[in-house]
Amino acid sequence: MTKRLTTLLLSLALVLSLGAVAAQAQPGKRVFNAMQILFSLSQPDAFCTIGAVGTDKYGHHIAISAGHCVSGAGYADREIHEDIAPVYDRADPGFGPIGHIRYFKGPEGSQTGHLTKDYMIIELVPEVTMSAQGPYLRQTGELAVPGGEVSPNALSPALDTERLLAPGSNELIVSGQTGVWYGTLWDNQDGIYQAVAPHQAGDSGGPAIQHVPGSALPSSDNGFQASGPWAGITKAIILSWPPFAYTSSANILADLRARDAAAPAGVYGAGFDVTTNP
Repeated sequence: MTKRLTTLLLSLALVLSLGAVAAQAQPGKRVFNAMQILFSLSQPDAFCTIGAVGTDKYGHHIAISAGHCVSGAGYADREIHEDIAPVYDRADPGFGPIGHIRYFKGPEGSQTGHLTKDYMIIELVPEVTMSAQGPYLRQTGELAVPGGEVSPNALSPALDTERLLAPGSNELIVSGQTGVWYGTLWDNQDGIYQAVAPHQAGDSGGPAIQHVPGSALPSSDNGFQASGPWAGITKAIILSWPPFAYTSSANILADLRARDAAAPAGVYGAGFDVTTNP
């Protein structure tokens, strides 16, 4: 995260040059939240993580991760219709691309600070199967907060899915390399959440769900499993307390809708719904 930016930012030009050597995908792979992903086959330790998987309003199969995981001024903050930026399952790169980057946020896609649009849209290839079940988290749709504070990225009137969790009375449950964690949401600055649930480099883009009041928290009694609505993705470790920051799903969904409204042909990911596939 912060201080490790150079290990996470990959040149898109390098991605494009190396993507051509990949094998063609074969059918049957399941893609899910918390899957680690590569953008360059020559850099297996420079990876990020999938935060949510689902379908957009146009019928595209979509995965969402963090925008700061890649760079490339010529491609940032615009739709990438060509299959020139492949994405691979880190655990099985030989499968070939599981998808291609269609959008990533540009200069504001930095992981540092409280910037609100740090996300990436990946269109999945037809050969893969989407799943709502990750290693620890099952995502049950998108977080909706009726009457809550509106994301700064939202159009007016805002949708319930574009409204933000209130600090102090909500918990995030997150999944990454070190397992599953949960913690109180301490702060919300323009839709960037801070919580004590930890993460580390490589977890960028990974899943965060809301702990639904009354539901079981992950523990040894339930195999460290949890379910709840998708609430955001891992963003950064920042110089604040708590240091673990997450980009809210409200910010992502609101920005997708705003960009879609401004684009005659629409944008990948607009109207995103988490898959219901097991």
